[in-house]
Amino acid sequence: MIDVWTWPTPNGHKVHIALEELGLRYRVIPVNIGAGDQFKPEFLAITPNHRIPAITDPDGPDGPDGKAVTLFESGAILIYLAEKTGRLMPSDPVARFMCLQWLMFQMGGVGPMFGQYNHFAAYAPEKLPYAIERYGNEVRRLHRVLDKRLQQAEFLAGPDYGIADIATFPWVRNPDRRDIDLQEYPAVARWHDAIAARPAARRGGAGGQPAQDAHDRRGAGGDVRQDAIRGTLTPVEPWRRINVMTAHTIREHCHEQHHLHRRPRRRRDCRAVLLRPALTPNSGRLPFAGARGKLAG
Repeated sequence: MIDVWTWPTPNGHKVHIALEELGLRYRVIPVNIGAGDQFKPEFLAITPNHRIPAITDPDGPDGPDGKAVTLFESGAILIYLAEKTGRLMPSDPVARFMCLQWLMFQMGGVGPMFGQYNHFAAYAPEKLPYAIERYGNEVRRLHRVLDKRLQQAEFLAGPDYGIADIATFPWVRNPDRRDIDLQEYPAVARWHDAIAARPAARRGGAGGQPAQDAHDRRGAGGDVRQDAIRGTLTPVEPWRRINVMTAHTIREHCHEQHHLHRRPRRRRDCRAVLLRPALTPNSGRLPFAGARGKLAG
């Protein structure tokens, strides 16, 4: 049985949904990040980064006799679960890298930028218009990238639903929190609604509920020994932990970012900005593979 150290946040929900889709037996061990459980020694023994989610799998990737595996970072966990089961990630090498490309797009873009917007727009002790505008613009840009991709394919990695979609969906849902109207991004809205209707996504989206004890359950609608982790759940967002940054620190950070943002580009930088969009859908972001490669992110 896989132990899942988690809490009901978008990053936690990624793993909950994947486990439900794959039908793997797992046990939820709640880590109340609002109460500081992520700093307890027993959790730090699992992950040095004191961030949820993390997993321990005593069976490892090779079945009952495999070596025990402990992992943190939601993207790494999704790849592990996909490779353990042979599902939710293509076996064809090119298609597999396409899946990993869009997974990294979520890990490096959607998650951090959406999270920063939520922090500055909803939870920061001081409203900083520059920060809100900066991250709001990036949230809208990332929606445009997703919409363009989803006009070309049913799911992010192609025709099949997979871990790239599972990673991105929990961040795209509840768009009103980011002042986003999904109807302005019709391909994203179509994709979102298709995933939201999946039973495993609905179950996984309610997983990780705080409780006194760990809970044992089976994924994909199997037997549930203790059903307390189902039911209604109000997510506790990780960016509520705002008191670790003072208002002075936030102001200094934004001043530095503003200075860097306005720094004049050299000629070759401008030329790269003009050329890159033809190679990458992510608005000219580096790095990318040229010539025969199509990977970008």
